[in-house]
Amino acid sequence: MQIKNIHIKGFRNYEDAKINFQPKTLVIGSNDVGKSNLLYALRILLDKGLSEADLEPSDSDFYAFNNYNRIAITIKFINVFEECVVSNFKGKISDNKELFLAFRAYRDPHTGEKKYHFEAGKSVEDLEEIKGRYYLKALNLKYLASTRDLHSFIKKERKNLLIDIKKNRTQLETAFDERYLEKIDKSLDIINKRVGKLNYVKKALVDINDELGNLSFHHQSQNIEFDVGAWDSSQFVDNLNLVSKVKDKNLSISGDGRSNQLFIALWANRNEVSKDNILEVTFYCVEEPEAHLHPQQQRKLAKYLSDNINSQVILTSHSPQIAEEFPPNSIVKLSNKGYKTKAAHDGCSPLISDSFFQFGHRMSIIPAEAFFSSAVLLVEGQSELLFYKALARAIDVDLDRLNISVLMVDGVGFDYYIDVLTTLDIEFVVRTDNDFFKLPKKDTYWFAGLKRCIKIYKTFYQKDEGLEELLEQEDLLTNVPVDIPGNVNKYAAKLAKEFEEFNLFLAEKDLEYDLKSSLVSDQLNKYFGDFDENEDAVIIKEMQKKKATFMFSFINDPETDLSVLKDHSLAKPLLQCIELVEGQNGTD
Repeated sequence: MQIKNIHIKGFRNYEDAKINFQPKTLVIGSNDVGKSNLLYALRILLDKGLSEADLEPSDSDFYAFNNYNRIAITIKFINVFEECVVSNFKGKISDNKELFLAFRAYRDPHTGEKKYHFEAGKSVEDLEEIKGRYYLKALNLKYLASTRDLHSFIKKERKNLLIDIKKNRTQLETAFDERYLEKIDKSLDIINKRVGKLNYVKKALVDINDELGNLSFHHQSQNIEFDVGAWDSSQFVDNLNLVSKVKDKNLSISGDGRSNQLFIALWANRNEVSKDNILEVTFYCVEEPEAHLHPQQQRKLAKYLSDNINSQVILTSHSPQIAEEFPPNSIVKLSNKGYKTKAAHDGCSPLISDSFFQFGHRMSIIPAEAFFSSAVLLVEGQSELLFYKALARAIDVDLDRLNISVLMVDGVGFDYYIDVLTTLDIEFVVRTDNDFFKLPKKDTYWFAGLKRCIKIYKTFYQKDEGLEELLEQEDLLTNVPVDIPGNVNKYAAKLAKEFEEFNLFLAEKDLEYDLKSSLVSDQLNKYFGDFDENEDAVIIKEMQKKKATFMFSFINDPETDLSVLKDHSLAKPLLQCIELVEGQNGTD
């Protein structure tokens, strides 16, 4: 049995969203995008840990931005063959083994009174009201929050951990254990007597018993003694503590990462479900398993949860390392635009997998941090990457705060990156050179940069009437003489300006030329002190010899001040990224 999808309407930051799942699913997205709210929507219908009071909707549970007064959460289950579930939903499971469960809440717009109920049926059209969550013994969800207290969990669960193992012992193991428990009983008696003979213990006990006798006569018949904290072997074993043993020395389990690993390992062990379990079907939701762990252990822990829980598992994470390990069609990428949270391609989708497959072996060069970005600036190479990160710092654009990533395509081509980003519903801006290349075996040239933008537009954008009309003259960009006619230059400039409306920014020529033509020209003259300040072509050529090496050296030169470019066309792609992020958050 599997959760196929959930449809959420009017709940918290979800106006209307459908999200598909796989047997092992990873939910990613930036902070406050709605990952926890997605899990909570599932928990309303399936978590035994939520009380009736928890289910009562509050005003903040209703989608706030369109005066919604209704909440609808519908879960679709497939492959419903388990008898424990079938028997609880007689007549409500379809012939193709599908089941729908729904939560409905209402708020009176005049009085503010709120009501809710649950529904079940073989399809969305056949949903009928049911009496509460009576089915939870047979169909439920276990939830592990992002905040975890190892020591409280151990205190609560250690006895159960031992009881479960005790139940599965063989007769020989039971007989062996009973003999050793008798030995422990004798040892405890000996230890207690020996403790009582310690001089400082005896003297303390005399003082305590004398004081008690002075307080009340009935204390004369009692005698207070110290012991090791247990009177018999069963009590002693039940109060065992977990410690970390290194070279036969006991160490306290105190590191946050170690505690998190141990907590999840114990939790998974306690909640492991056999495939042959016919009493209940349980799903698992875990928030942020990566807490306090270094990258290798983050990946290992995610794999551990997937491999060791024999049921459907849904994880939420902020970890690029975990995102890299999940199959693309098992990733739900959430984004929030205009206060509405949506999942790219409605969650887990083969379209995402196809896009990643097209990217192929190049997948290793796209940082997984981009999966969590609100906007991505795509640039051509290492020098552009260095420059735009330095420019952002110089003009007080905090890329991390704004959740903006800068990626270089480095000869791979923009299309592959854009395909992945659009598939994950991540907004992007392109900054590319305005190349003017000679055609092979001809004495004519073509506008390669503009042609690149045209290809991106035709591949990834919906048709725009104005741009389509402009592109009717596209042939002007091919077979161009080296002395470009005035009408062609005007057309190219007009087209480049139009592409900025589609977040495609062309250089005047390339980064080096644009820099030398900008307000940092004097800084470059000073940097290249060996050249005549009027020899612009020579300086540009020097900049292009070792592009990235030059750029690294230049931006780290104490005399370099890129803040003068704040209002220059070079800064436009960065500023556009900011507009995209602000637009998503309704702050533009």
